[in-house]
Amino acid sequence: MKLRMTLAALASATALAVPATAQDDINVSYQPALYWALPFYVADQMGWWDEVGLGPNYSTFPSGAPQVAAAAAGDWDVGGTGSAPAVLGAARFDIVTIGITNNESAGNAMMVRGDDAEAVRADPAEALRGQQLLVTTNSTGEYASAACIESFGLTYPDDVEVVNLNQQEIISAFATGTGAMAGLWAPNIYTLEERAGAELLCSGQDAGAIVPGALIARRDYAEENPEMVARFLAVFLRGVQWIRDNNDEAVSMMADFYALTGVELPEQYLQREIDTRPMFTLDEQLGLLTGDNPEAVQWFNGLGGYMTSTGTLESELDAATFIDPQYMQLVADTPELAAFANGE
Repeated sequence: MKLRMTLAALASATALAVPATAQDDINVSYQPALYWALPFYVADQMGWWDEVGLGPNYSTFPSGAPQVAAAAAGDWDVGGTGSAPAVLGAARFDIVTIGITNNESAGNAMMVRGDDAEAVRADPAEALRGQQLLVTTNSTGEYASAACIESFGLTYPDDVEVVNLNQQEIISAFATGTGAMAGLWAPNIYTLEERAGAELLCSGQDAGAIVPGALIARRDYAEENPEMVARFLAVFLRGVQWIRDNNDEAVSMMADFYALTGVELPEQYLQREIDTRPMFTLDEQLGLLTGDNPEAVQWFNGLGGYMTSTGTLESELDAATFIDPQYMQLVADTPELAAFANGE
């Protein structure tokens, strides 16, 4: 018979001080070669899963759509994904957001050719009206690009010509002279800079289109296994703290992590990932997830409004219904886990 405990009782118990020899399997999903997934790799290298008594079974996905769909079959328990898949997962598969992987708003951006950049910045509305925007529609890249265009006093999509391409197609087309603007996300931004001499004109951060990544769980799994979810979060947070405290080692480890799937970036771009995509410690997570009208809820509601406008969502979904801070709070309320998460 499975022992059930309230979260309050669990926080005051010692059950989470798990001996290193005890291993509870947990199925962890993520997308490879993305900065926000680095804490999982760091945890592997450091042996932190063992320290909290977890044995992760990884499943990786090329994008968020198949990742969240796999939740319906119970293929994974917890993980990390992009903000758009997190919203779709909540609407279609009862996935809850239990934390924020990173703020990747600066890494979702609209780019222009280097030779045109000065003139475009001088009068973006005049320079961009009626021009082609190469962008992956129904994506955070489009979300950021649309916000940028609106910030210039233009109307999206009416005042530009939208050309829907995947990210690699955008890079190829833009590098050979097609389009005046390109909507991309990192690390594709860096590739376009290298191949075409493109310059970043405006990011989601600049235009107020905040793009958070999400730590996620299947709702049924989380409700039945709150202590497992809390231990998972503690491991991720330990990775965040370590990356913050060990920049040079983190850059080296990121290069190794990306190389596992054949992605190689110059060190300058690896450092830029760290500099422009903030991740959040335990106290910072609670600051984003809790309180009156939490900031994380505002971020996801902004994206949800965009997804409704494109028809991806049939109706707007209040992010407060799927952002659940109780598991992050459980980490904070359990002294052993809080100390572990903070690297103490």
